[in-house]
Amino acid sequence: MAGAQTRTSYDTAAERSDALWRKIGEDPSGLRMLTGDRPTGALHIGHYFGSLRNRVRVQDMGVETWLIVADYQVITDRDVIGDIKGSVRELLTDYLAAGIDPERSTIFTHSAVPALNQLMLPFLSLVTQPELERNPTVKAELAAAGKSAMGGLLLTYPVHQAADILFCHGNLVPVGRDQLPHIEQTRVIARRFNERYAGGEQYFAPPSALLSEAPTILGLDGEHKMSKSRGNTVMLRMTADETLKKIKKAKTDSDRLITFDPEGRPEVANLLTIAAECSGRAPQEIAEEIGDKGAGTLKMYTAEVLNEHLRPLRERRAELEQDPGYLFEVLRRGNERANAEADATLQRVRELMGMVY
Repeated sequence: MAGAQTRTSYDTAAERSDALWRKIGEDPSGLRMLTGDRPTGALHIGHYFGSLRNRVRVQDMGVETWLIVADYQVITDRDVIGDIKGSVRELLTDYLAAGIDPERSTIFTHSAVPALNQLMLPFLSLVTQPELERNPTVKAELAAAGKSAMGGLLLTYPVHQAADILFCHGNLVPVGRDQLPHIEQTRVIARRFNERYAGGEQYFAPPSALLSEAPTILGLDGEHKMSKSRGNTVMLRMTADETLKKIKKAKTDSDRLITFDPEGRPEVANLLTIAAECSGRAPQEIAEEIGDKGAGTLKMYTAEVLNEHLRPLRERRAELEQDPGYLFEVLRRGNERANAEADATLQRVRELMGMVY
């Protein structure tokens, strides 16, 4: 029964996502995308191909875009946060280098928008402890952090994400399948707020997930997701030579004949996927072309097309690194706009709750 319910839930989300893609293509007016990242340092190609490139695409198609630098989320499952300001700067650099346009997109930080975080209180009144504990993404985050006891901030992580989305009335959230439980929790919170506090008025519109067909890029070990902590990444900021050295060390197998077999040969398939994303070719076509020339040829080809694909981004990144003042000015302007939006939302929430004295 649980499996059937999961499939039905995914199918419903997929239908809503398909409708959103059609609307974006026909008329993106009225759509507002909320997305973002935890600032844990510079981004790698897994981030880029998995989400960042798609965000730029949606922005360029005319959807109003809000990006949250979720600095408070860094402390949800970490005891040491490190150089948080440096990590924020690296994230800003990658955003702008990849094509996020601060004239069309609002970039802001959790910690700089008090009214956003104050929405957590009424939102927490709308969920139960068992609902939060059942969230599979929270369980996965706890396991990834290697902890046995769940902190209060991690437990309420889905509610914080709901505040991130709803404070600016975001109605489109690009996510992968594994993040759908968070979107559903946000939809539940929006509906319950409208029913309990807004007298049935749809003040908060339940947002929809925008699902992407972007492939999952594994780390260079071919076994795990790309992760800086595992050292299996190609960072966007790397030089062409550093990228080549990294790709040369990627794990493959002993079969000289190159084939695209994600299940049976995940390491080789991962390199083919990266090459396909960069070249616009099908991975099967690349595999057939390389044939029995072996993994060395595949690695050289992958490094070549990856470096060429990232060349404009890296050139722009080098320029941005020379002017950190500009980066933080972009963030200051974004924080100003986010605060204005959050203040207006919180004021209306207080009015609906009868808490304006």
